[in-house]
Amino acid sequence: MMRYGSVCSGIEAASVAWEPLGWEPAWFSEIEAFPSAVLAHRFPGVPNLGDMTTLHEREDFKHGAIDLLVGGTPCQSFSVAGLRGGLDDPRGNLALVFLRLASIARPRWIVWENVPGVLSSNAGRDFGSFLGALEELGYGWAYRILDAQYFGVPQRRRRVFVVGCLGDGARAARVLFEPESVRGYPSQGRGPQVQVAACLTTGTRKRYDAETEILIAFHATQDPISGPVSPALGTSMYAGVLHQGVRRLTPRECERLQGFPDDWTLVPYRGKPAANGPRYKACGNSMAVPVMRWIGRRIAEAEAES
Repeated sequence: MMRYGSVCSGIEAASVAWEPLGWEPAWFSEIEAFPSAVLAHRFPGVPNLGDMTTLHEREDFKHGAIDLLVGGTPCQSFSVAGLRGGLDDPRGNLALVFLRLASIARPRWIVWENVPGVLSSNAGRDFGSFLGALEELGYGWAYRILDAQYFGVPQRRRRVFVVGCLGDGARAARVLFEPESVRGYPSQGRGPQVQVAACLTTGTRKRYDAETEILIAFHATQDPISGPVSPALGTSMYAGVLHQGVRRLTPRECERLQGFPDDWTLVPYRGKPAANGPRYKACGNSMAVPVMRWIGRRIAEAEAES
């Protein structure tokens, strides 16, 4: 059984993903009001320690042993759609706070998630600094871009995942890489199709109009809930349904896009059932549950081998 601490917890994709493994959250760290309400409702027995920048001062953090630290620190400073402030942006600096927490808690494993733009932020130096610091802390690491569309949810959502293992880079690599991955995308049914992040990358990236792309995709497919769907959904909350134009997704559909149970975010909030607005935002900021489940299973396999 693994005990883990979660920072930038959001609505806790990690806990939904890892509950079937028998893993237990020791604590969460979330400051936004609505995600905190979801955590309090769904995990009443797990403390939310609040601001991750002050966790190191708390006794319940310093003396609560964890086996794994997980978090997706804010991505806006690394996104190709943002201002690309990188580690100079206070939000980007939360990646360094994440490393500081790892240096204090010394978990065997770390799992960190961010947008692919982190690979080219500051010509790759930001990501290199993160990996270099991780190595200085004694962690062997591996990283890879995983796309949620290949894990059973109907959206294209590419994210960089870094897995670190204390003192053992080979075990970290075994988590993220399987034999098929080094030969390209495996065939359907042989495991997740993923893209390998083999090196730091720069260069131009084509930008798409999300609503146009989604509309085209759904015109060529079936309803996103009742039938097959093209994996063209990003974080936009709009989808074209057959030939009826564009409509707004429901919060339940957004939860399904991320792999959550239906109505996961439909919790009491400020004295009444949660409105759609905060539910949309919370789902859009979350990790994809099936991707986190795959990573958790791979870590469990690596643990069993040791």
